[in-house]
Amino acid sequence: MGSCAALMRRNVLVADDDRDIVRLIRDALEYEGFHVRAAHDGRSTYEIVKQETVDFIILDIMMPEMDGLETCRLIRKNHGVPILILSARDRELDKIVGLEIGADDYMTKPFSVQELAARVKAHFRRIERLRHEWGEGKPDSPLQLDERTYEVFVDGSPIDLSTREFQILHHLASRPNQVVSREQLYASVWGDTWGDRNTVTVHIKNLRKKLGRDFIKTVWGVGYKFVGREPGP
Repeated sequence: MGSCAALMRRNVLVADDDRDIVRLIRDALEYEGFHVRAAHDGRSTYEIVKQETVDFIILDIMMPEMDGLETCRLIRKNHGVPILILSARDRELDKIVGLEIGADDYMTKPFSVQELAARVKAHFRRIERLRHEWGEGKPDSPLQLDERTYEVFVDGSPIDLSTREFQILHHLASRPNQVVSREQLYASVWGDTWGDRNTVTVHIKNLRKKLGRDFIKTVWGVGYKFVGREPGP
């Protein structure tokens, strides 16, 4: 508990119509120092995000009122809060669809509550690391990243990125002209070495579409490199 004191004010929303699962996750996250809010259908989940400060969402797909995919889609229209989908659907297609519509991570049921809590904690550790590592972009650069607000600007225009997309962009932009493999990106951003590499491909595709500029080049058979600015001094 003491090592997690910095997380005490983090608000996690757990959305699942199975109240036993919600209770299990709530107990694990509250033990780690998080404040947990619960919802049991898609519509109330969306209303909570609109009205309250939410730092992380754990979202089931099969819920009444509005399913998790539609809820995720609606949230992504106006909010960059990170979303982890927790679902019994374990097909690769289901994972890709969830990531395509804006989820940052995907876990399948049955699941380890310890692993889930570890993923949530790892997310906030990466956030803090980014705050320390990333400074303001060069004034003459077409791309500006503000680590304090997680805002991104291209040619002065704001770009709405999810937290995971920001983390990928940061990782690549801090290594300009350096090739980074999908495995390296996944290990750095997701904190795992064994996850689905298609996750990286989907996020890169969405990131390119949002940026509207060809900052990220594919090096076929190897990985990706950022070419949007020259290395700093």
